[in-house]
Amino acid sequence: MLRYAFLFLILLTSLNGRALASPGGNFNVRDYGAKGDSATLDSYAINRTIAAAAKAGGGTVYFPAGTYRSYSIRLQSRISLYLDQGATLLAATPVGEIGYDAPEPGAGNSFQDFGHSHWHNSLIWGENLTDISILGPGTIYGHGLTREGPHRAPIGNKAIALKLCRNVILRDFTMLLGGHFALLATGVDNLTIDNLKIDTNRDALDIDCCRNVRISNCTINSPWDDAICLKSSFALDYARPTENVTITNCQVSGYDRGTLLNGTYQRKEAHLVPDKEGPTGRIKFGTESNGGFKNIAITNCVFEYCRGLALETVDGGLLEDVTISNITMRDIINAPIFLRLGGRLRAPAGTEVGKLRRINISNVNVYNADSRFATLISGLPGHPIEDVRLSNISIWYKPLEPADVSSIQEVVPEHEKTYPEPQKFGIIPAYGFFIRHVKNIELSNVSLNFLSTETRPALQLIDVHGATLQHLTAKKPPTAPLLQLQDVSNLVVRDSEGLKNQTIRQVKLKVL
Repeated sequence: MLRYAFLFLILLTSLNGRALASPGGNFNVRDYGAKGDSATLDSYAINRTIAAAAKAGGGTVYFPAGTYRSYSIRLQSRISLYLDQGATLLAATPVGEIGYDAPEPGAGNSFQDFGHSHWHNSLIWGENLTDISILGPGTIYGHGLTREGPHRAPIGNKAIALKLCRNVILRDFTMLLGGHFALLATGVDNLTIDNLKIDTNRDALDIDCCRNVRISNCTINSPWDDAICLKSSFALDYARPTENVTITNCQVSGYDRGTLLNGTYQRKEAHLVPDKEGPTGRIKFGTESNGGFKNIAITNCVFEYCRGLALETVDGGLLEDVTISNITMRDIINAPIFLRLGGRLRAPAGTEVGKLRRINISNVNVYNADSRFATLISGLPGHPIEDVRLSNISIWYKPLEPADVSSIQEVVPEHEKTYPEPQKFGIIPAYGFFIRHVKNIELSNVSLNFLSTETRPALQLIDVHGATLQHLTAKKPPTAPLLQLQDVSNLVVRDSEGLKNQTIRQVKLKVL
């Protein structure tokens, strides 16, 4: 009996070792004609391999080391693409009329741009699929993709595009120059994104109208657009929220394109950013916000040389029940925290202004943030942001440039219908926090510092009803008050440096 048990253990070990040596159920693209020599067009062979795996009921389409030049790759259900170490999937440059699949007919509405309305004009795409994955330590290089939104075949403008898929895993690979979107996922449920390295020339991860999403352990550099961007557009021709999302252990940045992956981390191309407002590279909700955002947690993330955290709903959606914690930022080129409820309403007729409420942000450390735009929290007249809790936050702001001092806004415009971006508001008349049209906000254990000189108040509250400042520490400018109030009610100040304990029931205009 011992002898048979020993033989069984040897057989089991052998089988396990064989399974771990390479992905099981392999369909090697080279067996179906792919060359991987960077010159041959391998699209046809890759798609033949996927078709063979799908016909067999599913399996792993395996890319051994090599450079596979390709146009559109059409995923099918129960298929995994596995890029081995040394394997590069190279987006080919179209030649004449030969290239990527044509953009399919979209929703046909005017509520989002061209890029959000098409998926087939991509290097890898899938629609109405289940149980798919892209895995392995190899690379997807979008060399032949455009960063624009093309309106004709055979141009491709996305590295990966998924529409109305379910049970999707993206893990371990590297992406370089992903085009308009490195990933556009629309209406995807049960999406896991883990351990990706992305260095791209526009948006990295666009998560649009998706549910049950986990993004973890990703390092993303995207100087010309957003790194991780949650959206809820009208691209499906109806409003669908993005909900039940976790983002954890991620790093985002705005270094020059390609310099994250080559390890040089250069900062020479800020003047080339398309909107001329400096590198982007942040985590953001919006701008597309028809369906809204619900039940989202972000934790343990690092921002460097990029824009700050942005939560925006401007197209009628609800943005609610969000918890953000353990964030560190350095060299932030606009507002470190931007909460915006707007009325752009790029949505069907009759859509009303949405709501932004129940937001908790804690344990945030920011060094060398741009003070031109402060931390900006702004609703609209009659449509306040509600129930915001900010705690254990420390921010060090760099000083204004001398040329900016004369451009400080006396009255900050509402910009109800404009694109929501801190720079649009101009230079804010407070260096630390500008809070306007808000109901029920609490700042607890918040520390504000400026690194050189400053002439503006630390905080400005306008049309704020129900506010608590507790254990607030703010460096006071020599010629300005700490706090400026306008149309404020039910303000409670407790245990805050430079401010006496007090409750203000109603005030039209006051400085403290």
